[in-house]
Amino acid sequence: MSDTTSAAPRLLDAIRSPADVKALPAAELPRLAQEIREEIIAVTAKNGGHVGPNLGVVELTLALHRVFTTPEDHFVLDVAHQGYVHKLLTGRGGKFFRGLRQTGGASGFLSRDESPHDCYGAGHAGTALSAALGLAVARDQRGGEEHVVALCGDAAFTCGITMEALNNVVTSTKRLVVILNDNEWSIAKNVGAMAHYLNRLSTSSTYNRLHRRLDAFFKSFASGIRLNRLYQKWKRETKDFFVESSLFEKYGLRYLGPIDGHNLDELVKNLEFAKSCDTPVLLHVLTKKGRGLDAAMSSPEKFHGASPYDPETGESARPAPGAPPAWQDAFGRTLARLASADRRVVGITAAMPSGTGLTHLAQACPNQFFDVGIAEEHAVLFAAGLAVKGLRPVVAIYSTFLQRGYDPIIHDVALQKLPVTFCMDRAGLSPNDGATHHGLFDLAYLRCVPHAVVMQPKDEDELADMMFTALQLDGPAFIRYPRGPAMGVKVKDRPAALPVGRAEVLRKGSDLVLWALGSMVPDALRLAAQLENEEGLSVGVVNARFAKPLDRALLLEHAAAVPLLVTMEDHVLAGGFGSGVLEVLQDAGAACAVERVGWPDQFVGHASDVATLRAAHGLAPDAIRDRVLARWHALRAAPAEAAL
Repeated sequence: MSDTTSAAPRLLDAIRSPADVKALPAAELPRLAQEIREEIIAVTAKNGGHVGPNLGVVELTLALHRVFTTPEDHFVLDVAHQGYVHKLLTGRGGKFFRGLRQTGGASGFLSRDESPHDCYGAGHAGTALSAALGLAVARDQRGGEEHVVALCGDAAFTCGITMEALNNVVTSTKRLVVILNDNEWSIAKNVGAMAHYLNRLSTSSTYNRLHRRLDAFFKSFASGIRLNRLYQKWKRETKDFFVESSLFEKYGLRYLGPIDGHNLDELVKNLEFAKSCDTPVLLHVLTKKGRGLDAAMSSPEKFHGASPYDPETGESARPAPGAPPAWQDAFGRTLARLASADRRVVGITAAMPSGTGLTHLAQACPNQFFDVGIAEEHAVLFAAGLAVKGLRPVVAIYSTFLQRGYDPIIHDVALQKLPVTFCMDRAGLSPNDGATHHGLFDLAYLRCVPHAVVMQPKDEDELADMMFTALQLDGPAFIRYPRGPAMGVKVKDRPAALPVGRAEVLRKGSDLVLWALGSMVPDALRLAAQLENEEGLSVGVVNARFAKPLDRALLLEHAAAVPLLVTMEDHVLAGGFGSGVLEVLQDAGAACAVERVGWPDQFVGHASDVATLRAAHGLAPDAIRDRVLARWHALRAAPAEAAL
């Protein structure tokens, strides 16, 4: 007789709210933690996502929901790279979570629109402490009793914003819990003095050994709570004997830790203590990024934000033989070549060497590579200083993150006309990541900056030419390019300098002309062929190349020759490339009609792919064709109506 047993129902399937987490016996929590890890691995293996950060905070998030009560209490998660566990415990599991980062599924980040348990949305680093402090002060002024918890990764403390907030905590509120989730990584390995300080703090063997022994000693007494308070006071007063500086206590926060971030009992006890404190508290929690997935633990940078992968081997799908490189790799290889030929050329990243492609430079010319940590504003200012002394810095930052360095772009680089080149990856859509990561605003915020030259290539060979051109200029240059595979065009051995502000005519036409920028050039060529074949129209296509300065002479030539110009850009319409074209025509008094194709004046959400988002916002190829044809026919009809 065979002995068969059915598998026990998953605890995770019964979790509908944090109340269900509180109701579980403590002995069941390790099982729930394992099920959460299995769910995250299964979903991210299929959809991609932030694997390592979430696997590292399973026990910590469980402990938070055991001790605090959302949405009454507020959790502010820095970046929210580690928010998947929180989603699973707050009613967003099942089918919704399994659609993570896909159309109609859960967002990859926290969102106030998605759940009342998400009190604050985020997608950029370093925002949690300031926002949490604002929530705490507002609570104090309103006489509220809710708790506010800021969960910050150790890399967040390389952000200037976090340090600014830290300077204001103790003078602003008496009740705030700050959790320092210390896993030694942001996206890449943490760099800088703060990373070295935290490493000393968490690895002081003398202090940690003494701490563990005395902790057990005090808790062994019946009056352990009162004695433990004395012990905590003693620990604060004596910590400087064992580590160089109790930095956080210098800022006025009570420091607790280091705490094992995978020990639920220890986490709950320390969180309960922090909850009862009448002074701001910082819990230093040590976690292991990627815990539960061997591949993620051995390759933390790869599995910070991973593409779909095999959960058994950790391998992602390999590009097909002969597939084009990713845009960031095309950039990285070109920069490595340029830097090898000219020692003045240096590359700067803000904690994203692989995401920006700068690993190629780090390997080829390590002395010409700089990772400044999550500090975009510093990256821009640092580049300005390098440029003053004759170097040719290239700052590689995602378009959405360069927004954080906008003041020094204007005040320090452009005002002084310093030759700094900015290469902006992810210009356009980052579909799975959503609104916080789309690069849809850079043309608008750069076109108004004096001395700026703004470019976008149609392919990787033109990208190399633009990089070479930028390094010859005597002022700032900005090059934007999208996420994903490039065009597969062979890059010539020696890049050529482009005439600044000169567009490229790809196809002549006498009825209308499509002026396309960068990634929209292939769409323009397909549309032109379609209009010719289906409608018999003569359609020209221009690769604009430059969003600033525009090719004014060619624009006015076309405006005088055809009744309709169409601009196409992967950017919001407000203030973008098409707006620049309108300005040129208006200033010249040209009477040509313009149809602008681009993204609407709204924040675009996440979806499975670019095509889905384009279709949802009227930018699918057929929708663009219909708009252009409608405008063309309206213009044709207008003279006849006027004659009547």
